[in-house]
Amino acid sequence: MISAVKFDPVLLAIETSCDETAVAILRGNQLLASEVASQTEHELYGGVVPEVASRNHLLHAPRLLASAADKAGIALEEVDAFAATSGPGLASSLMIGASMAKGLALGFAKPYLAINHLEGHLLSPFFTGNFAIEPNASLIVSGGHTLLVEVRALGRYRILGRTVDDAAGEAFDKVAKMLGLGYPGGPEIEAHALSGDAACFDFPRSMLDSGDHNFSFSGLKTAVRYRLADLIPITDEVRDDLCASFQRAAVEVLVAKTLRAAHACGAKLVTVSGGVSCNRELRTALREGCDRAGARLLTAVPELCTDNAAMIAFAAMLRFTAGFASDVTEEIDPNLVLA
Repeated sequence: MISAVKFDPVLLAIETSCDETAVAILRGNQLLASEVASQTEHELYGGVVPEVASRNHLLHAPRLLASAADKAGIALEEVDAFAATSGPGLASSLMIGASMAKGLALGFAKPYLAINHLEGHLLSPFFTGNFAIEPNASLIVSGGHTLLVEVRALGRYRILGRTVDDAAGEAFDKVAKMLGLGYPGGPEIEAHALSGDAACFDFPRSMLDSGDHNFSFSGLKTAVRYRLADLIPITDEVRDDLCASFQRAAVEVLVAKTLRAAHACGAKLVTVSGGVSCNRELRTALREGCDRAGARLLTAVPELCTDNAAMIAFAAMLRFTAGFASDVTEEIDPNLVLA
């Protein structure tokens, strides 16, 4: 705990949980800078290689730190607190950002905040100019995570459901790889689905009627693989139909489970975040579903959906202004849960 926080503190956050290196600076509720370096070379491997990711973080982080400070017009000694993602994520990647933020905090004798990457996503839909976090049912849907969470207030979360196997974004990536599309797979599948027939292939809606709020996408991915084996060589038209049909199956499950979870916890506000939440079909279906259910939908802006430091800075600012700080001895946790 810390004793007092000035009205408009300056906070610098670093995000290196996977393959994006990011630095952001906030003054109060004003985003002064948000710098992100993506590692496109992982496309060669069809997925993130931890050793490559951590090496690139070491290369990019100092440059982004200087660029963010210059863009914000802030000297590092003027920063009131430093934050970094402490988990979940790749251990070798998390270590880079956390070590840098801890070093800055120690060097300038300022507080340090270890932030849960999932909390960054969870709160990002509220990064709209004020710090009011409303009770809601939240869908976090990304390459590594698919979670349904009841949010009561800052730091008061209850997991309602999660994937029992592949995350939704992971399934998008793997299906895209099967179809010879680029990485990450989500945007590739969405682009091709625009020209496809979503009713062409009847793929399974796994766990749609399981009676709980959990997800499964492994069976859907496998169904695509089996169907693809019968269609080779694949034409452009068939590929687009596969993309559209796969996307429709995934979206229908995500929307149905989210709305049921919101109803179960009595939430009148639904929020969605994470990289997959950029998908336009998902956003449209969620909005239509919320309208039918008499609920509001709040989505994170697209630039805050993929991994970034602005959402980490926002979560850290909320905690900092509430009087919290972390010990610089706090370790990273690649398996950190949302609690």
